[in-house]
Amino acid sequence: MNRSGSPFQGVRQMEKRKVILITDGDRIARETVEEVARQVGGRCISASAGNPTQLTGPDLVRLIQEAAHDPVLVMFDDCGSQGKGPGETALEYVVNHPGVEVLGVVAVASNCYAAVGVEVDVALDRKGNCVKQGVDKDGLAVKGAPLRIYGDTVDVLNQYQFPLVVGIGDVGKMENHDDPLRGAPVTTKAVRLILEQAGFSFVSPEKVR
Repeated sequence: MNRSGSPFQGVRQMEKRKVILITDGDRIARETVEEVARQVGGRCISASAGNPTQLTGPDLVRLIQEAAHDPVLVMFDDCGSQGKGPGETALEYVVNHPGVEVLGVVAVASNCYAAVGVEVDVALDRKGNCVKQGVDKDGLAVKGAPLRIYGDTVDVLNQYQFPLVVGIGDVGKMENHDDPLRGAPVTTKAVRLILEQAGFSFVSPEKVR
């Protein structure tokens, strides 16, 4: 009998999968994260896309464990929900799973200033520059603002300590500055910063099948 209350009681110990969380999941975000995974030699869980998130935490963990190799990029999206929505609920499950090691988070801004927001370690504007303020959905630094990101799927991040949290504008958009057809330079840089801190080396996209 599980007296601990943990949903993971009795889970077989296994090598932890190295995962990066991205708090956006619409169609353009999916196309962008797929391109970023190609750029860095990672794997994108395309099925994690959804606006809002459609899969449960257990579904996502199963797909993470089935991914061919690390790092694994996973999307979460609350689609503007007030309070904890399906994206944040799934994110909590993934973060707490004993078979997952979160390398970092790409925290995505949206027009959701009613949210608490999350303090980030680094913020990138839409030109990929590191800035000392938070950025908005368009990837513009907010003058006089703290180094904080406001979005509909970021408040839950305050419950955890992650190795690196990088704040950016709307994935794949930012007035075309992060277009996946241009290599998604902003989201790619955010993911690379996380991987560099984690000690990952990069594989040339031409070598990734």
